Order: sequence, then structure tokens, then C-alpha cells
Amino acid sequence: MEAFFAFLVGLLIGSFLNVCIFRMPRDISLIDPPRSHCPNCDAQIRWYDNIPVVSFLVLRGKCRDCKAPISLRYPLVEIITGALFCGCVMVFGVSLISLKYVLFGSSMIALIFADFEERILPDEFTIGGTVVGLVLSWFVPLTPGISYLFVHDAQHKELMSLIESVLGSVVCAGVLWGVGQLYYRVRQRDGLGFGDVKMVMMIGAFLGLQGALLTVILGSIIGSVVGLVYIYMTGKNASTYELPFGSFLGLAATSVAAFGDQVLRMYLRLGN
Repeated sequence: MEAFFAFLVGLLIGSFLNVCIFRMPRDISLIDPPRSHCPNCDAQIRWYDNIPVVSFLVLRGKCRDCKAPISLRYPLVEIITGALFCGCVMVFGVSLISLKYVLFGSSMIALIFADFEERILPDEFTIGGTVVGLVLSWFVPLTPGISYLFVHDAQHKELMSLIESVLGSVVCAGVLWGVGQLYYRVRQRDGLGFGDVKMVMMIGAFLGLQGALLTVILGSIIGSVVGLVYIYMTGKNASTYELPFGSFLGLAATSVAAFGDQVLRMYLRLGN
């Protein structure tokens, strides 16, 4: 029953994330206008046409007024977010660790789709998420890693977790920023947006140094493979086409958060 209720809550949060995905990259206020409207005909969406997933099915994926197609992204985000909430409650119950992972997962969903559609990673999720991740690291301790070099007393696990979170945030963001600067000096053009750096900073705050490093590696692999295949199939210019690296980072981060140990073992086997 708790998992089903969590799924329903997730559907509602997913509906809100859709608003964020559309409005934030376009610098539109989340509260003004208070009601959503059709981006094609500008007609206000009625409350009964704004029920997660159900309204999309009833309307057959088209605006009630102008019959323009509604993006499949809307029900997709709602269902994925509902599944996220349901899965966290099933695995961790109603707890702080569930709260941590639904906040992280919801942020990743918003960032993945925002970057894919608009090539923008809103600060509300990256910078705001970094602050939330650092705070939660005190209450939901991360697995100790390099923090052992600074504190290795089991009685200070909260402090160790906070150090791990800060290191994951600062070190990984610094490394990615350095790679971007090196690329710019060599090629004389931007190869990495600062939004990606801030996103990695946020991922490090939630997952720690090891999780963030693994995310950057896995995200780079996914981005390279998918990007090259997409460029080849569409005939785009590889030297100028801008890949949504944040979307690949988000996919990698959710994989690491869910299957971190398994991903690490697989990566080590590939390395050997």
C-alpha cells in the first residue's frame, strides 16, 4: 500500500518536473502564470486535462483545443518518476534514505530531459541539489572512501560522510572544469558547458568521490558511443554538433546510484 501511494505521489511530482523542464530553461516563472498552457495555441490547460498520464491517454496525446500533438515526454517523465518513488519505498521503506534517493533521482530526471531538449541544466537543480546533497550526507552517511585519510573513527561517521560528499563535489567538478579548459586551449572553442561542471558537483555531493568519478567515466563512455552512432546515422558534423553531455551524465549517475557496486566491478573487469 505504501509503495502504491508512493507511485501516485511520484506521478504528481513528475507532473511538476514537466513544468520545470519546460519553464526553467526558458526563464519562465514556475508560479506565474499559475496554470500551464498549450505551447502551440497558448490555451490554458484545464485541471481535468492535467491529470498525470490519464489525461494524455484520454486526449490521445493531442491538445483539446488545437489538436496539436502533446510531447510523449510528459507521460514518460510522470511514469519514470512514479516508478522511482515506488522503487525507493519498496527497497528502503519510508525513510531518510528514500527521501535522499527520490530527491536525487527526480533531479536527474529533470536534468536529463532539460539538457536533451534545450541543452540547458538549470541552476535550481545543479547548485540547489549540491546544497541538498551536502546536508543529507550528514543524515544519510555515504560509504567511507578517501575520507578515511582525514577521519577514521567509526564514532564520527557523519563527519566522514560530509568530507566524502565535499570531496566528491569539489574534486570531480574541478577535474571536469580542468578538462574543459584544456579542450578550449587546444581547440579554441568550448567543448564542455559550465552547467555540466555544476551537475557533476551536485552528483558528487550525493554520491561521494568514488560515485562521482565512476559517473564521469561511465557518462563519457555512454556519450561517446551514443553520440558517434547518432552523428553517423544523421550525417551531422561531428566537429560542431553539441551533444547533451548532461543527459548522459544523468543516465550514468542513476545507474551508479542504483547499481554502483555492480557497475564498479564490471568496470574493473573491463580494465583487466
